[in-house]
Amino acid sequence: MSDTRTETRVPGAREANRTGDASNEGGHTQIADGVVAKIAGMAAREIGGVYAMGGGAARAMGVVRDAMTGGGDASSAARGVSVEVGERQAAVDIDLVVEYGTAIQDLAAAVRRNVTNAIERMAGLEVTEINIRVGDIHLPDDDDGQDAEADSAPRVQ
Repeated sequence: MSDTRTETRVPGAREANRTGDASNEGGHTQIADGVVAKIAGMAAREIGGVYAMGGGAARAMGVVRDAMTGGGDASSAARGVSVEVGERQAAVDIDLVVEYGTAIQDLAAAVRRNVTNAIERMAGLEVTEINIRVGDIHLPDDDDGQDAEADSAPRVQ
């Protein structure tokens, strides 16, 4: 008997560029910007210390949309993420809200690492840059303060 092994690993974008043009091997694969944005959004949310994604207006519109549709949908995965996708490369911009007490530089490095790995593994694209904008910080008593204000009596009659 002969021992045969099957390679289960998909070559990454950097390896494909070294060995030649992979697009001529039976067809062309095009990955939409929205697909890469969803991959990046999900990968960013996996990192502890990320409270929410998107700027204030995007989060507010997301809350309204979720309330009208009965919950989050697939498009909320890409909230706070914009991408530019080429044939072999992608550039990503991410807007974050971080938890108070989180080391922001360490968080940004972890998000970059996780997003890069996810995009390169799933889409086979080389990530040229990931720009992260921290637009807000979530304070521990932000949630409690909103509930208390809603339950209290009006100050003026």
